[in-house]
Amino acid sequence: MLISGLRTRLVLAFLLVAAVGCGTTAALTYREARNAILEQAQDTAVSSFRDQIQELHLNLPPNNEQMQGMVRGLARQGKPRNWWVYVEYGSVRISSGTNPTSTVITPELRRQARGTPHGSFQRVVKNGEPYLTVVVPVVFKTAQTGTGGQTVRPTGLTFYAVMQLTDEQANIDAMVVAARDGALPALAIALVPALLAARSVLRPVRDLRQAARSLGRGRLDTRIPVKGGGELSELARTFNESTAALERSVDELQRAEARARRFASDVSHELRTPLAGMLAVTELLDEDAAGLDPDTAAAVRLISNETGKLAVLVEDLMEISRFDARAAELNTDEVDAAETIRRTLQSRHWTDPAEIVLDLPDGIRARLDPRRFDVVIANLVGNALRHGRPPVTVGLRAESLAQDPADGAGGVALWLVTEVADRGPGIPPDVLPHVFDRFYKADQARTRSAGSGLGLAITLENVRLHGGTVRAANGPDGGAVFAVEIPLTASEVTA
Repeated sequence: MLISGLRTRLVLAFLLVAAVGCGTTAALTYREARNAILEQAQDTAVSSFRDQIQELHLNLPPNNEQMQGMVRGLARQGKPRNWWVYVEYGSVRISSGTNPTSTVITPELRRQARGTPHGSFQRVVKNGEPYLTVVVPVVFKTAQTGTGGQTVRPTGLTFYAVMQLTDEQANIDAMVVAARDGALPALAIALVPALLAARSVLRPVRDLRQAARSLGRGRLDTRIPVKGGGELSELARTFNESTAALERSVDELQRAEARARRFASDVSHELRTPLAGMLAVTELLDEDAAGLDPDTAAAVRLISNETGKLAVLVEDLMEISRFDARAAELNTDEVDAAETIRRTLQSRHWTDPAEIVLDLPDGIRARLDPRRFDVVIANLVGNALRHGRPPVTVGLRAESLAQDPADGAGGVALWLVTEVADRGPGIPPDVLPHVFDRFYKADQARTRSAGSGLGLAITLENVRLHGGTVRAANGPDGGAVFAVEIPLTASEVTA
């Protein structure tokens, strides 16, 4: 669903922004608090250790006992907590602990001790444990003659202090846990405004969807309330303007179509009476044509032929007008389908076996409107004789066909299937979708034809009136095939 998917994306986007905000704030707070905790501990330790070294009273060169006493005294005075103290003098290594040296003291820190007389420090993680290491070298300060300044000279005696930062790390870890535990409730709380915001944003979209559905059902007067400003309000305003324009266009088209139908119907009715007189006259002229001179006889026959075509066109126009006005009626009767087809062909003198091949099993009875079924068969066979090549095959069968579930039926039903096939060149692919269109011509250069141009359209309407369908296709061996399918009941099939 569009709305559900859009709501989910909006809520997720809102929560993502909230999560990024919480994460960014927590990261910045963590960094500042961590630096503050560690800097406070290291500043206190470095300052305290440096001050203690400066207060020492040393006799150089010191002996081992003197250095051992100094490191133990320094270790007891550690701030902000006890530390391990190491001293190096040449090759001598002494510590306040059990090991004379420490693996926490890095070569980099030793190099820094040689490079500065004021000492240095470094934070080191060893085996997952954080440490602060401090180095302070012992130096001589001598006065420079004539300048009033001092000269700093190393003594070779270097003190190291190593202090664990476990308490500080514990505070930092507790801060991380607090930030993490606080983020989840914050996101849960942020879900409420996210849902409210999504609902507010999606309400116009929901209204637009409902309006589009209503418009699709043919309610062209559908409009959307326009509230406030912004893009969604502009969208609603544009939708209303478009539907109003569509409603006007459809109304105009419907009025134009109604006028055209009325015009065709009125013209057909008005032509019918004079045509009846003209047909009567042309019949008399046809009877006397043999006694006229050749030119006059040819003109008489031409007038008679064209008058007959005009009469057919008028009748077809009137028939189409009845279909358009939904005034066409179906008067059904139970008939033998094969016999009905034979009578249609005999009445039009289509009985030559070289032109018409029949495959009509007897005994298939169906409820049909005989007059309309006669028109269907006559139009299809006449079309095959005019545009195809003989022999034209007319077949009949009762067949079980699956119904389309989209039509609300589904399952299998029994159908009366009538097929008319010719041996002509077939129907071009670009013409197939239009063969049942009114007045459609495959060859636009051909302005006249033997028929009215409405025969297949009338066939389609008559089949639909029976609740059936008619299809046009090309046969596997060439030629056009028209198939008429009309629903039957099981009781109507007796053979």
